[in-house]
Amino acid sequence: MAKISITLVRSTIGRPEKHRRIVRSLGLRKLHQTVCHDDNPRIRGMIEKVPHLVRAEVLEEK
Repeated sequence: MAKISITLVRSTIGRPEKHRRIVRSLGLRKLHQTVCHDDNPRIRGMIEKVPHLVRAEVLEEK
């Protein structure tokens, strides 16, 4: 299964509480922190809700 690398590139300060919860549920706490998740519709949906705060890259399988 493919993996997605997600990095927090903008702060959640001043953002709606819903956006903060989404970023937190992705496992991101600090700026420029990167986490890896399996590529599935649930994670893709979260990324689509906060594209202005995160950067996502699909990692190739080896």
